[in-house]
Amino acid sequence: MAGYNTGYNAEDIQVLDGLEAVRKRPGMYIGATNSRGLHHLAWEIIDNAIDEVEAGYCTRIRVTLDPDNSLTVEDDGRGIPVDIHPKMGIPAARVAFEVLHAGGKFGGESYKVSGGLHGVGASVVNALAEFLLLEVKREGKRFRLEYADGGKLVSELKVVGHKVKGTGTKVTFRPDRAIFKEQVFKAEILQSRLQELAYLNAGLVIDFLDRRGGERSETYCARSGLVGFVDQINAEGGNEPLHKRPLYFRGEKDGVQAECAIQYNDADMETFYSFCNNIATVEGGTHESGLRTALTRVFNNYGKKAGLLKKDESLIGDDLRDGLVCVLSVKVREPQFEGQTKTRLSNAEVEGIVQSLANEGLNGFFEQYPNVAKEVINKSWRTAQVRIASKRAKELKRMKKDAEAKALGGKLAACSEKDKFKNELFLVEGDSAGGSAKSGRDRRFQAILPLRGKVINTFRAKLDKVLENQEIRSMITAIGAGLGKEFDVEKCNYARVCIMTDSDLDGAHIRTLLLTFFYRYMRPLLLDNRVYIAQSPLYKVQKGKGIRYAYDDSELKQALRDLGRNAQVQRYKGLGEMNPEQLWETTLNPANRKMIQVTIDDAVAAERKLNICMGPAVEPRREFLMENIVFTEADI
Repeated sequence: MAGYNTGYNAEDIQVLDGLEAVRKRPGMYIGATNSRGLHHLAWEIIDNAIDEVEAGYCTRIRVTLDPDNSLTVEDDGRGIPVDIHPKMGIPAARVAFEVLHAGGKFGGESYKVSGGLHGVGASVVNALAEFLLLEVKREGKRFRLEYADGGKLVSELKVVGHKVKGTGTKVTFRPDRAIFKEQVFKAEILQSRLQELAYLNAGLVIDFLDRRGGERSETYCARSGLVGFVDQINAEGGNEPLHKRPLYFRGEKDGVQAECAIQYNDADMETFYSFCNNIATVEGGTHESGLRTALTRVFNNYGKKAGLLKKDESLIGDDLRDGLVCVLSVKVREPQFEGQTKTRLSNAEVEGIVQSLANEGLNGFFEQYPNVAKEVINKSWRTAQVRIASKRAKELKRMKKDAEAKALGGKLAACSEKDKFKNELFLVEGDSAGGSAKSGRDRRFQAILPLRGKVINTFRAKLDKVLENQEIRSMITAIGAGLGKEFDVEKCNYARVCIMTDSDLDGAHIRTLLLTFFYRYMRPLLLDNRVYIAQSPLYKVQKGKGIRYAYDDSELKQALRDLGRNAQVQRYKGLGEMNPEQLWETTLNPANRKMIQVTIDDAVAAERKLNICMGPAVEPRREFLMENIVFTEADI
């Protein structure tokens, strides 16, 4: 059309060269620029070293944290190739750190299995780093390559040493503080993952050194592999194993490797960890379903063959979960992931392969250790008898919608906004605070559900006991997205679920119990970053018409300095002491409030910590608290 100009022409189409795209949209490559994204950089480099372990060339990995928040990962693998790439015309090491979707994991026999198959790991880390230093030991020489300012080449690959013994790769980088604002590596998160990797790769030695604030070092090595993993899980939770020798099998079929350790204990809960290529598959997948099918089939067949079950008696999958501690690890050449967090394995062929390997492995184990088979089958049958006799859990699950609505008993103060992606649900401690919150809220998008007392500890309780709790049923109904494996976060009635409790020990305990419930039965809420903790002020400081609210002792000191002498201080004992206007101004108003978003950096580590904190064993909990609680003395 002559003379027609939309203002959108060829020059408006941007082409981002090299690693610019990563810096422009980091979330596309690492998920976010928060703590989880920061640690994702560490996982990318560590996973490269683990790939060398899987290939059979690496026996030791060393991870070091330095005071400048740089991280170093060193392995004794083959060393990144340094010869000239035939297509790119530059050293292969440069290709790995400068070119997206380049690596040794797309074909051939360099890596049969890998944690990262997209070839973006090293280059993405380089793009998001203030500096990156690569050192390679190979061919009797030491090579060095330097980058700065988001992947800009500082010095070409050069030889800096001769007659060097051994081979390996050493990567040092510091995340870009302009992208990861005020984010630092957390030793606890790194250590949890390194210990996990040691269990998943039996015999691998992993050294961890934290040089910040004095040197701290740990060495992880699990010669017993997954068997040691289940032993530790039971020990941390204070659970008594039913059988000292864990069920164990490993095998390979059609290029898929499967390894599994199982140990039943005297508890009523299930602990099931699954991994694919060393990546935690927190949403399960085809490998889990294959194993569960095999468990049900083997337990029933062996039970009837050994006379432990009658011909008309059968176990179902739910009967086998009480007291089950299981770690399943599979190695797949080209894994496919899906789910809300892309951590559900979806390769269809894996299900049948794992089922076949588990059938063979478990049958062989039961034949070799019949006493173990007797213990676990008898326990599972006792669970089945409870199911058959009462059917209580099923009846509670099938409560009609009108009965569920009645269970709220008029407690829920609903909001008027029809767009659920704008709405917030506040779970408020006590009727008094709930009344203030109902009066002080914005009725358009804020719903209030007062909770009476402390909910049941859902970490160990059976589902039927959980559903007996009135407050739990009220939350399930209000949130409206189901429970457990049937929970669908897309059906949730609220974009945010906010826990609002008093700032005292009882309030902290209630928060812990609620978070435990969400983790155990509504985990997608946490994975989708929809759970928040509302922060209410501890103090009101007033001098004349000047009013300041302080959320901790340091803010109180600042408020007293700002307002000067003779300022009056009111210490809030609970939310119920605030009138509706004060509660709105300090805790509910999106323009002023302070909220903590609850995230899961490592689901496996979170499960283990909950097992320690909420389980029956006192000593592991006492040790955990003494190691992690920081006592401070207020100076006001």
